[in-house]
Amino acid sequence: MKELRKIKDHLIVAPGRKVRLKRHDPAWTGSFKDESQARVLLARSKQELARQQDVLYADDTRAVLLIFQAMDAAGKDGTIRHVMSGVNPQGCQVFSFKAPSAEERDHTYLWRSMKAVPERGRIGIHNRSHYEEVLILRVHKELLDARQLPDTHQLKGIWKRRFREINDFERHLADNGTVILKFFLHVSKEEQRRRFLARIDEEDKNWKFSVGDVQERARWDDYMDAYEDLLSHTSTASAPWFIVPADNKWFTRLAVSSIIGETLKGLGLRYPEVTAEKKAELQEVRQLLLAERD
Repeated sequence: MKELRKIKDHLIVAPGRKVRLKRHDPAWTGSFKDESQARVLLARSKQELARQQDVLYADDTRAVLLIFQAMDAAGKDGTIRHVMSGVNPQGCQVFSFKAPSAEERDHTYLWRSMKAVPERGRIGIHNRSHYEEVLILRVHKELLDARQLPDTHQLKGIWKRRFREINDFERHLADNGTVILKFFLHVSKEEQRRRFLARIDEEDKNWKFSVGDVQERARWDDYMDAYEDLLSHTSTASAPWFIVPADNKWFTRLAVSSIIGETLKGLGLRYPEVTAEKKAELQEVRQLLLAERD
């Protein structure tokens, strides 16, 4: 679908491009004026994604890794839930990364991500990811002490080094058949404020609210700087970033769904070919089953 391809082309971060998030409108919806215009396309996009997932599972030579990063209340959980609602749960796995455990801190920061890489034929979703280690730790450098690094006090060059390590890690996955798509859900500070208020005012959303979320708002500019740097340094041909406007949830879901569907369709995956011998065997079985009616 031409309109959906335009969304993908508009939101992708070209390798080597310097990102300035102020130039990206969190309320952008392309040629769509409201949700009603996009509803039909979203339904079609989800159907196409479900079909492509079935072929992916049958082909069993590729895996798909979807990475979601965002500020709080940007809609990661809802986007994942809506976009993946039509796929077969057996072919999909979701990992939500929290603060690392003691065991995880005793390994390299990429260890837990490697453990969660999807197997061939499956779609893996990382709700937050190894990118937390160049976001949270960059804004709160004091947390580096808890990572048990041998040279925690030597911060010079650590972020560029980690960008290189992440690019190498993702390139290794891509070279071995894992398709990687990374989504930064770009919500405005004002829209985040409205969603925080909704979490307080609506009782069934109270559980989602944490005072710490508001405290992190005070570091908004620091987070934007960190995001700009990682987006600029880690969007590659084999593992691209997409800056997805997140102020309108309906458009966020359409964009993510269409990007995944278009990417899978472009792989040219096919169902395994059945040999002549297998076809003959199937016909024999068919005749046996038909004979059971007599």
